[in-house]
Amino acid sequence: MIIYNVKLNKKLIFKSILIIMLIICISLGIVGVYNIGKNINQNKEFNLIDDSIPASEYATITKENYTNILKQVHNNIDTYVGQKISFSGYVYRVNNFSDNQFVLARDMDIGNYQTLIVGFLCSYDKALDYPSYTWVTIKGEITKGTYNNVETPIINITTIESTSKPENATVPLPDDEYVPTAVIY
Repeated sequence: MIIYNVKLNKKLIFKSILIIMLIICISLGIVGVYNIGKNINQNKEFNLIDDSIPASEYATITKENYTNILKQVHNNIDTYVGQKISFSGYVYRVNNFSDNQFVLARDMDIGNYQTLIVGFLCSYDKALDYPSYTWVTIKGEITKGTYNNVETPIINITTIESTSKPENATVPLPDDEYVPTAVIY
């Protein structure tokens, strides 16, 4: 029978495990940085804009995402300039609009049977051909302009056609948890 008497140095074992874990973490960090660098070199640009919508197509704004998109575009105009969109609403005007301006509006349900008019300011050469409260579907491109000396998104309309009012035309309040995106899906 052979008996070995081995004395373990707990401090040495702890230091060894700590060093091994540190080496693993550093190795993973180097691999991560390498992969990021490789992706940047392949793309030549590192941006967060998702180009999944081809430039020739229009993103459709629905009743469900209307207020979330409206909020995001107003909060991040520069991100959305050039985005082509399509949506429907009714023509709404106020006294200080020019002849080629109107808001393509929807009524946002704020509770207790109350609504608030919300929408995008639009620009169209023949805007006066569409009376107030006429329901239309538009296609256009988001640009940046000013209204009452405040930067605001303006939709330059490329096509417009009359449509009927949907059965339930109100839109919901925007989500507090809405995650901003670089483009509208």
